[in-house]
Amino acid sequence: MVAITQHQRRVSEILEQEGIEVTLVETLENPPSPGQVYLLPGALRDGWAVDLPGLNGEASTLVVLTDSELFGTVKEQRYTRRRKAEHGPEVVLADLVPGAHVVHIDHGVARFAGTTQIGDDEDEKEYLILEYAENDKLYVPTDHLDRVSAFVGAQDQPPSLTRLSTAEWARVKSRVKSATREMAQELLRVNAARALAEGHEHGGDTVWQQELEDSFPFVETPDQARAIVEVKSDMETSRPMDRLICGDVGYGKTEIALRAAFKSVNDGMQVGILVPTTVLAQQHYSTFSERLSPFPVRVEVLSRFRTPKEQQEVIDGLKDGSVDIVIGTHRLLQKDVHFKNLGLAVVDEEQRFGVSHKERLKQLRQQVDVLTLSATPIPRTLNMALAGIRDLSTMDSAPEARLPVKTFVSEYSEDVIKEAILREMERGGQIFYLHNRVRTIHQAAAEISKIVPQARIMVGHGQMAESELEDVMMNFANGEADILVCTTIIESGLDMPNVNTLILEGPRPVRIGPVVPAQRPRRPKRTPCLRLSDGSQRQAYHRGGRHRLQAILEASE
Repeated sequence: MVAITQHQRRVSEILEQEGIEVTLVETLENPPSPGQVYLLPGALRDGWAVDLPGLNGEASTLVVLTDSELFGTVKEQRYTRRRKAEHGPEVVLADLVPGAHVVHIDHGVARFAGTTQIGDDEDEKEYLILEYAENDKLYVPTDHLDRVSAFVGAQDQPPSLTRLSTAEWARVKSRVKSATREMAQELLRVNAARALAEGHEHGGDTVWQQELEDSFPFVETPDQARAIVEVKSDMETSRPMDRLICGDVGYGKTEIALRAAFKSVNDGMQVGILVPTTVLAQQHYSTFSERLSPFPVRVEVLSRFRTPKEQQEVIDGLKDGSVDIVIGTHRLLQKDVHFKNLGLAVVDEEQRFGVSHKERLKQLRQQVDVLTLSATPIPRTLNMALAGIRDLSTMDSAPEARLPVKTFVSEYSEDVIKEAILREMERGGQIFYLHNRVRTIHQAAAEISKIVPQARIMVGHGQMAESELEDVMMNFANGEADILVCTTIIESGLDMPNVNTLILEGPRPVRIGPVVPAQRPRRPKRTPCLRLSDGSQRQAYHRGGRHRLQAILEASE
């Protein structure tokens, strides 16, 4: 028999434990004798058997086995690293949009009103016009453009303009500096305590750990493999882990969390997995339950989809240690939830949790290993990672077989919308229609219903009750509608592999990274992303809107 495998050492150990002698070879120049077993490095899809003539006229059968027969899995996908952009974005005068809020480092928050030329013909200069409170204006020469930056803050609430010739801006800067110092001191205290704390030191990989990892039906991306090694290395030290895994949706962050959780359970510890929504909790529960079904691991979910009696049973199981892994929303952070032996806390999309929840997470970081997963970490979290306060693993590798997003930009047209929707429905897929204005979202849904009357339509937005929104998302994920007319509330990293088309209205910037369906890595269908601009407001379009539309087209893969 010949076994062609990528796991020679492991197969050799298993066979030797059964009393079977094996021979490791690099090439197969001669077939093995009857009763001999050769282990050959390599990867083939399927094994086979062939009859061989014997020396004395007696025929024998040569059996060739592969990892598919040995372990029941076939790793088919090959990955490539996405090429990084060679240049970062440049801030230029053309990017400043009249009416946008800006910040002058010396004078505070203002409204950009355009530019003007001041001076005589020989000494004429271009100036920025900044409007402040009480109709005051400040003229800033363009050679001082480095003193002005775009205002970054809540988009739904415009900032208050600063009053010139007062100490208001100086007081604001003083308060910010004070708050920054307090935050820095708190970070130092937390991380000093973490560095001195003695956490649980996990052991090396077990045979079960190897079996779980071998059951992954795809080849790990280069970044994914590196992140797995880094996480395991952290867990095998006595210093509590605090690592951020930063990668796009569908790049394999959940698989890393699953392997880390199983490693902790193998060491007799419990695992808590914190997610922002009930729907995501259910999806993670299904994934973990399926992958860990061959092993004696009890996985539970704590969410409103469980009855009060079932929730209490889970809480009791956490107290007595009978529950190994629990997946839930902020319910896991409430005072009545106690673990018997918590070893690992996994936080999915930390930026979606409130201040009180993060205070509880901050306490956890001094006691147990913490693994944070995010496609779009908040600046504070990312800065902490880049500064070395938190460990960082980045994932840039994308699947080679993934069909790229095809982006189209068009004026609003019922014919274009109808064609895109019908094309997707004909191939059995679903559509996200992103209308990022709650006030008119039901009107938009009614218009879509008139354009494509045969389509089943649901509406989801952030002002709905949490339970109502979760029901909508769950029903849509289960295929009960063809179109979800929604805002960016859908950006929670949900796995909806049947959503293949994304339609967006207007050039206004919206955070859609985690929403784009084609970011799912093993998708066999090409995904169109259609961006609609409002032709009726073309005259109102400013340069920033046109630049954003152009950037979307240029970024299309």
